[in-house]
Amino acid sequence: MSLELTDVTLTYPDGGARLTALDKVSLTVPAGTLTAVIGPSGSGKSSLLAVAATLITPDSGRVVIAGRDTAGLDRGGLTALRRTTIGTVFQQPNLLPSLTAAEQLQVMAHLDGRSPRKARARALELLASVGLADQAGKRPHQLSGGQRQRINIARALMNDPAVLLVDEPTSALDHERGAAVLDLLTTLTHRRATATVLVTHDRSHLDAVDAVAEVTDGRLSGAQG
Repeated sequence: MSLELTDVTLTYPDGGARLTALDKVSLTVPAGTLTAVIGPSGSGKSSLLAVAATLITPDSGRVVIAGRDTAGLDRGGLTALRRTTIGTVFQQPNLLPSLTAAEQLQVMAHLDGRSPRKARARALELLASVGLADQAGKRPHQLSGGQRQRINIARALMNDPAVLLVDEPTSALDHERGAAVLDLLTTLTHRRATATVLVTHDRSHLDAVDAVAEVTDGRLSGAQG
């Protein structure tokens, strides 16, 4: 299942005019591939991610997620789509300080109505997949920045999403830990067959991704596949 943006245009009010954030952007990310989206601050990367996450409705164009055209969905339908089909890895992990690593993930399953036993098993499976099986009982203050970001990634996978959207996951990490996180994302994308979009300023590890696209002044260019 893929992510498809076709001729997406997004504008914002700017005084008496409109500011164009995305200008006829088209992007296809097949299942099992990771596309890095790069570009300077203010170029439109965050707007692209917000549109792909269905958090913002574009002025025009199509957004198709795992075969579903989002244009036909109301607010409730979009919320359900995000809960069941889209995983988001935020720039900052924003982990709850009172919860253990496993509980951070179990909260997501609780929101989806899963039984506590199944949620626990799923959380432990995902923590193992990101190399943190032995850290399940630790709280955020007991973990390194790289470990907290790995929990952030595992949490985004709790609903087994078809689409994974990742916002600057290495910005607060040193080079070595950043490379490890990117390697992990690439491995999980291939293993779990997600259509993954990675927004990043870091160009040093782009040889590890499947495709690179660059946003400049709201326009997208670069390799696809």
